This record gives sequence, structure tokens and C-alpha cells, in this order.
Amino acid sequence: MRCTVFGTGYLGATHAACMAELGHDVLGVDVDEGKVAKLTSGEVPFHEPGLGEVPKRNLANGRLSFTTSYDVAAAFADLHFIAVGTPQRKGEYAADTSHVEAVVDNLVPRLTGSATIVGKSTVPVGTAAALAERVFGLDVDHDVEIAWNPEFLREGHAVDDTLRPDRIVVGTAPGGRADEVLRELYAPILADGTPYLVSDLATAELVKVAANAFLATKISFINAVSEVCEAAGADVTLLADALGHDARIGRSFLGAGLGFGGGCLPKDIRAFMARAGELGANQALHFLREVDSINMRRRSKMVELTTHMCGGSLLGANIAVLGAAFKPNSDDVRDSPALNVAGMMQLHGAVVNVYDPQAADNSRRLFPTLGYATSAVEAATGADAVLVLTEWDEFVDLHPTELDDVVRQRVIIDGRNCIDPSLWIRHGWRHRALGRG
Repeated sequence: MRCTVFGTGYLGATHAACMAELGHDVLGVDVDEGKVAKLTSGEVPFHEPGLGEVPKRNLANGRLSFTTSYDVAAAFADLHFIAVGTPQRKGEYAADTSHVEAVVDNLVPRLTGSATIVGKSTVPVGTAAALAERVFGLDVDHDVEIAWNPEFLREGHAVDDTLRPDRIVVGTAPGGRADEVLRELYAPILADGTPYLVSDLATAELVKVAANAFLATKISFINAVSEVCEAAGADVTLLADALGHDARIGRSFLGAGLGFGGGCLPKDIRAFMARAGELGANQALHFLREVDSINMRRRSKMVELTTHMCGGSLLGANIAVLGAAFKPNSDDVRDSPALNVAGMMQLHGAVVNVYDPQAADNSRRLFPTLGYATSAVEAATGADAVLVLTEWDEFVDLHPTELDDVVRQRVIIDGRNCIDPSLWIRHGWRHRALGRG
């Protein structure tokens, strides 16, 4: 098959490359000439394990290409995916869908025959129906169907999640072509037994935000319990292990610590609340305000804990921050708890040196006044406290003897409950962690 993918950011570039990997002819489309030039040369402009070779391989065999031209895209295929960003509106909780609307406005008038436009972007419920009305208002004389096929990618696992997903959800109007077309597109995946669910448009739009809201709630739940553990002198990691043995609960997303960040969960739960309010169902999701509040509170708690371990003041303290990305195996620093904590400590008068194996360049653009190191040892040199704020394997496997001779004070604070406290204590370090009294 032939298809286009509009938007070549994290979602779009991954989807385009993986559809080519399935054997389809794919054209990625973006208005950013620099991004298109990089992708055309085989360079992926973000860090995602396992993705790098996929576009290179499919560029070489001719199944993948990129363009900035809507005219070329309209002529290339009759199946078009929308994978552009839907950021949080400035000063509001609601999502900005203007980029999605722009794709429809620019593509549809250029189409010369019937086409299927499939949204993959995370959007407020009702967006697909509004786009269908928008298409009708453009007064084209050929049939253009709007469908929705939400993505469920985890950063760091995007290739596997695209080629071997937990499920495929397709929202389509009754009698539409999208079901048939997408079954053909995803045939190699469906052959492996992947569940395929067809729904109305609104349900498909809600599946993604509901999934993210549930995951965010689970993370904030264990972090709320973590606050009680700190007050009571209990150990939240052992508590989470005990909860996780209950099959109804499970251990995943019960990792207490600094909380969630990134470009999806925070903005998606806020947009979900905003849309519920627009629909007159604001009370239904009022609990998500507390989910958001608990999550943000963990960042302040980390600063408070560090201040305590530095004798009651951060003024003039040297702090090593290990981790800047919002999660390991990513260079994404959008709404990163680690960078947020680093910035707050600097505002309290600390000298902060950050090291992250992949996210340094993105971090510098957001927080240019922080110090940046090229290794954990360099970041920790002269430190009064070492903070582990992103659970990269490199930090989990770090041995105390690597830092013993460079730090000023042997203090390590684990914001992710990912290191072995007994190891560090055995080597003479003072160890603290969120959720452990």
C-alpha cells in the first residue's frame, strides 16, 4: 500500500518508518525543511532506541521518503495519517488542535479523488467529528473520510509498540472505508494475533486520553501513599511490591518517586479535564486535578529533602543531578521532573551540575544557566549531594567507589528508588529516597 504521514516528530517519524518496515510505500510530510532534510539523509532528530536503522534501511530500499510539499503528498496516496502535535494551549488546560486542522485545510483541497484521512494525534473527544464537518465545508466534490487510530507509544519502546502493539483501535463512521483500508495496512501485525477493535469516532479519541489518565492516576496514587510512608517511617518500595502481587493491581506504574513528566501524560490529563468541562461533565474528572497536584508536589519534596540533607540551606551548595530526560532511553525533556528540580534548586542558590547521556543538548536549550557535565564523575566532582533523578541503567549500575574520591560530601538522594541503598550505605554514604521514612 501507499500512505502519507503528516508530521515527522516523534510519533510521525516512527509511524512512517515502521509502516515502511511492514513493506508499504510511505511519504513523510512536514513543513519544517530542516527536519525533512535530516530525515531524508537518514538522521533521526531525536533519541529512540532501535529506530535509527529502520528509516535508513527503508530510505535505501526506496519504501520511505520525505517532502515538504502538500501537492506531492496529495498525489502520492489516498490514505493519509495525521501525526502532528497537539500541545497545551498557552495559559489554558485545553489542547491546541490547530496543527491538525491545518493539515486538513491544506490537504483536502488538493485531493483529486476519494481519500481516507486517519488521525493518530491525541485530540479532545469530538475533534474527528469537527474535522468531518470541516471537510464538508471545504466543498470538495469527492468523498473524504475522517477516521481515528490512536497511538499508544512508550518513549524508549516506540518501534516495538508500533510493530507489536497491545491492540489496534480504529474509530470510524458506520460503513466507512477506514476499517477495510487499515485492516489491509496492518495485516502483518494482525496476523500475529494483535487485538483489533473498531469503534465510533468518539470512543477511539477517548481511549488514548483515558489510558493516560489511568496511568497518571496509578503513579500519583503510589506517590500519595509515598507521602504517608515518609511520615510513618515505612518503605514505599516494599509496599508497592506487596501491592503488585495482587493480579487486580499489578506492579507496573507503581514506581514511587519523582513522578511523571514528558510530552504526553501531563498535557493529556489537563486537556481531558478541559474537554470534560466543555461537555458539562467537569465533575467526572475533578479527581485528575489532585492527580496532577500530587505529581507536581513530589518535585517540591525532592528540593526539600535535598535542602535537609545539605544542612537546611541550598545557598552555595554544589548539587550533582544525574538525569535530565523525563524518563530513561529518551532525550525528551518536556515537562521533565529532573530538570524542573534542578532549576528550582538553582533558584534556591545551589550550584547545579547536570549529566544525562542523551538529553544534554535539549536541556541546555531549556535551562541554559545550569551547569552541564559529560559524565557522572564530572557532575559529582565537589558535590555536597548527588541526586539520581532519571533511572538510566548507567546510574542504576553506578558504584559508590566511582564517586568516593570526587565528592565533597558522601550524600546520595534517590528520586526514582532505583539504586541499591545497602550498597551505598555500606560504602559510607548517607542515602535518602522519596517514600522511605
